[in-house]
Amino acid sequence: MLQAQWMQWIWLAVTLAGLALVGYILMKFFRFELRQMVQRTEGTLDDAMLRWVEDIARVLRGAVILVVAILGMFFVLRAIGHPAAVAWSPASIVNWLVERGVRIVLLIVGAYLAVKVSHLLLAKAGLLIQPYDDTPAAEMERQKRAETISAVLQKLVTVVIVLLTLLMLLGELNVNTTPLLTSLGVVGVALGFGAQQLVGDLLAGFFHIFENQIRVGDVAVINGTRGNVQEIRLRTTVLRGLDGAVHVFRNGAISTLSNLTKLFSYCVVDLGVSYKEDTDRVCQVVREVVEEMQRDQQYGPAILEPAEILGVDSFGPSEVVIKLRIMTLPSKQWEVGREFRRRLKHRFDREGIDFPTPQHSIAFAESSKPFLLNLRNGGEQIASSRASDAAAQQ
Repeated sequence: MLQAQWMQWIWLAVTLAGLALVGYILMKFFRFELRQMVQRTEGTLDDAMLRWVEDIARVLRGAVILVVAILGMFFVLRAIGHPAAVAWSPASIVNWLVERGVRIVLLIVGAYLAVKVSHLLLAKAGLLIQPYDDTPAAEMERQKRAETISAVLQKLVTVVIVLLTLLMLLGELNVNTTPLLTSLGVVGVALGFGAQQLVGDLLAGFFHIFENQIRVGDVAVINGTRGNVQEIRLRTTVLRGLDGAVHVFRNGAISTLSNLTKLFSYCVVDLGVSYKEDTDRVCQVVREVVEEMQRDQQYGPAILEPAEILGVDSFGPSEVVIKLRIMTLPSKQWEVGREFRRRLKHRFDREGIDFPTPQHSIAFAESSKPFLLNLRNGGEQIASSRASDAAAQQ
């Protein structure tokens, strides 16, 4: 009796080791066959294709591990005499795996491939969006809009494929999905009434995206907070500030939205010069500096038009303020503005044009006498006045 028990456990150990070995061989086989298939079709594997093959191989490895784990659990339960496992024979399990197990694995792999292929196709959706002209700014606008729409559509397609795959898997497991779908419909109606804020956020996100208000990569001011648009979801919009802070806004709660980098941008400069300078000469120097930057290979493509001198804007305590602006490509106004100020400073130094220096006038006044001293002097003056009046009367 004891020998039979030992033989049973030894047979279980050998069976589990055999399952693990077969699973390992299958995983290596799938990975090798995928590599060979890609090499035969493409000739060489680039990085993107290699990552794609690795992802498929990872899914297949997960499916093999799942099947091996189920079989291993069955043999362990059978060895300890569990009633649920004793009723099943190895032949019935193999038949189930051949009939339904293969379909389940194919469903999972097919869903994964469908998600990957849809992502690849939607990544090319930008080709369907035509720029409004042939300028670099129009091409940047097209790329931003394509990236934003592609990201949202990829998420929607992924959710739809996963839900359909789950329903098909439940059908393969002989689970009646009709009551489940009915329950989900009732829950959806209840959520529609109770989660009006969520529905409002989704609708607002939809209009933000398809009205082309902001795109991924734009610099925007949302509810008074400025930052780079990192991500646009149907429910939320994510900004990253200059200090690295991440700001998340519900789309339904966005009351004010300013896009600083749509179509083009302006570098606006309030230039202060000394009162003794000739403003016409200063404006001419500004134009020459901007023209020099337009001829530069690095900064020239970012400047769309010559400098627009708006004129003398205000008079300060020690300066005359000249307002000007430079039209640039989207998001290039800060880079152009920094370089413009650097070159303008060097040019002013050569031309002898002075920036304003704050001046203050200090006036010195005699301080008032102490109160008691004033009171004593006043009393003495009154006494002397009375004495003079008395002497005059005598």
